[in-house]
Amino acid sequence: QPQSTWGKPCWFMASEDLFDRLQDATPFFLFAGTNVVESREHAIFMARNIKQIADELELPLVYKSSFDKANRTSSTGYRGVGMEEGLKILDEVRTTFDVPIVTDIHEAHQAEPTARVCDVLQIPAFLCRQTDLVVAAARTQKIVHIKKGQFAAPAALINAAEKVRDEGNHRVMLCERGTTFGYNDLVVDPRNLIAMRAAKCPIVIDMTHSVQQPAGLAVGDGKVASGGLRHMIPCIGRTAVAVGVDGIFIEAHNDLANAPVDRPSQWPLDRLKPLLQELKEIALVTKGRKTDYLEGIL
Repeated sequence: QPQSTWGKPCWFMASEDLFDRLQDATPFFLFAGTNVVESREHAIFMARNIKQIADELELPLVYKSSFDKANRTSSTGYRGVGMEEGLKILDEVRTTFDVPIVTDIHEAHQAEPTARVCDVLQIPAFLCRQTDLVVAAARTQKIVHIKKGQFAAPAALINAAEKVRDEGNHRVMLCERGTTFGYNDLVVDPRNLIAMRAAKCPIVIDMTHSVQQPAGLAVGDGKVASGGLRHMIPCIGRTAVAVGVDGIFIEAHNDLANAPVDRPSQWPLDRLKPLLQELKEIALVTKGRKTDYLEGIL
């Protein structure tokens, strides 16, 4: 039977129970981990450290890592260890540390095998309108976390949430991760965090991908890679928790100089705890998650 207390072994926790506990988290829940699975040893190391931080700050954690980064700027970019090996590693992280797992899928056929291991299926921003992918994730009855496309208005995500509910699955979350601002840059419009609440589901801010500069880093011979403004991550986080979000998403790394992907937009592991502590303090004094103050104004 599913356990009824947060902190019990998560592999006994039903999706419904996990979803309720995340959306009721105070002041927010945490999606945190690495951008991509690099190896078993690295995943275990990162999960152990991030879980310790989350436990000390009393933040409900869902560990994040990707088995395949299909949306690469270049065909030579590192993609990960693949689905089979990646899910095996994530399953070990899940059972070793009693922590739920979120990972992204890129094709509909990946939904069912991924759902056997992971508790939250993430729809990448570029694919947020892909109906077959969203429907396949929804049909697993797992929590579905949909990132807003860099090209999309908030209303597009409200429709995406309805695609999940149309499959009899109300366990959906929406994520802001920046909007295209000219070439090679993103900007976060805080109004989106309020507008997406019309979907009546938990709202998440992705602090790390929001500071990306897509194809904005010259790497020689006319080639480019994704750049980023890592020092702006706290700015995005402070703004979002003040406006009011239910969850925050952050990718961290213990050795940024040698991270295989997205070095400029990941946060250093050794600075993760003080950042989360500050964001928690801000979130505890804001009333942004409550919407009753809007009554009579709208």
